[in-house]
Amino acid sequence: MARASTTSDAFNAVAEPRRREILSYLASTERPVGEIVAALGLEQPSVSKHLRVLRDVGLVRMRCQGRQKLYRTNAEAIRPLHEWAGTFERYWQHQLNRVKERAEAMVLESMVRQVPPKLNSPHESKESNSKEKKP
Repeated sequence: MARASTTSDAFNAVAEPRRREILSYLASTERPVGEIVAALGLEQPSVSKHLRVLRDVGLVRMRCQGRQKLYRTNAEAIRPLHEWAGTFERYWQHQLNRVKERAEAMVLESMVRQVPPKLNSPHESKESNSKEKKP
């Protein structure tokens, strides 16, 4: 079976790790290409190529400001990715809750092993000592 083009849909476009990195970097604010290049340590032609793929599938938008091209994420186009990943959130949340419960049980178990059993409470021992001293 032939592999789908990276520009066929958002899922194929984000299959490439550098594109996901670019999307993450653009998530907070609109940025020029040069800033993306500098921040991510990628070559400018590579960043431009990835931005074109992301733009072709609608995940980013571009606007020109003078000679500068500014890119930003397109939240509506990212929604299907988010919804798809959300289908697995219940599974991961369940797994994280199980890990948390196990960790808490292990902590409690180690605390129980470290604390020697008390014969008398501190309050009782003071009272018993004072009774013994009184004639």
